[in-house]
Amino acid sequence: MGKLKLMAAAMLTSLPGPLVAAWYTGRRRVVDGRVIDAKAQALGELFNLVRVPGVVPTIEESRASLRLMAEKFDLPCPPSVTKRDITLPGAEGPRPARIYDRRPEARDRAALLFIHGGGWVQGDLETHDGLCGQIAEEADIRVIALDYRLAPEHPFPAGPDDVLAAYRALRADPGLLGLDAERLAVGGDSAGGNLTAVLMHDIAEAGLAMPRAQLLIYPGVDATLSSRSMETLRDAYVLPPARIDWYLHQYLPDGTDRGDPRVSPLRSPHLAAQPAACVIVAGHDPLWDDGLAQAEALRDAGVPVEVLRYPGQIHVFVSARRVIPQGFDAISRASAWLKAALG
Repeated sequence: MGKLKLMAAAMLTSLPGPLVAAWYTGRRRVVDGRVIDAKAQALGELFNLVRVPGVVPTIEESRASLRLMAEKFDLPCPPSVTKRDITLPGAEGPRPARIYDRRPEARDRAALLFIHGGGWVQGDLETHDGLCGQIAEEADIRVIALDYRLAPEHPFPAGPDDVLAAYRALRADPGLLGLDAERLAVGGDSAGGNLTAVLMHDIAEAGLAMPRAQLLIYPGVDATLSSRSMETLRDAYVLPPARIDWYLHQYLPDGTDRGDPRVSPLRSPHLAAQPAACVIVAGHDPLWDDGLAQAEALRDAGVPVEVLRYPGQIHVFVSARRVIPQGFDAISRASAWLKAALG
């Protein structure tokens, strides 16, 4: 019976939106007036069958789960985009990276340094391959994805140190990868959004030149987990607050101050120095208020901000574009924003 239930749930995610909406008539989740997207609910319920709420995974199981999700639910890299694996400097040695570009031979390219999500403990170049490819194609820029060190093998601050080292290298010698240093953006999703926002703080602390733009896709920016959405979405699909806390325990050494701006970049004293931002938020994601708070703080500091709100969506929806059309739409809108911001 369990296998049949799993097969039925998987089949439901593949049906057209109107049919899924009809199936959930009168049964859609609502949080603070935000009605969940029917396709998002179908995927969320499938997740709950595969990954039982309240059951703590091993690190290996967690990593395998994200790889499987990307394989089954995300779109592949567009065939028009050329890929090339390289290395970039990390804080303690070279790190794997990948270049995406529809015009690989062009020089002086606008570029995005992309930092993948995965709770600081999972994710790699493969799990975000299709997403990076869509941005490269639609924004017509060179995307450089970084595979930074992961916890718990390499706890904080290994990740942010690797990101800073890679950024320094790109700024110091942009011609090596055919980049225009004045048209460089940095972005990432979830934990990658956190590391992007931390990088802005680190750049200011180090007195380095800021990038032209930053893309924050449902970023985690307040590790105290004290926002309203953390409470109202304590039973959220995919990423309930208890799982976020588990990730933080893998990532942060004992005694780490969760209010440190390198952990909670919402508290950075350098917000006014930061570049224009595009922030994507999902209304059935506990990080909804994190993204909105970061956007508001940046605006209050005088930074131009565009917020792309998806009130019916769940965490990871931009990495489930095969079954959630709004994920594709969100990355298309973010790509258009990057294209305009980078010129």
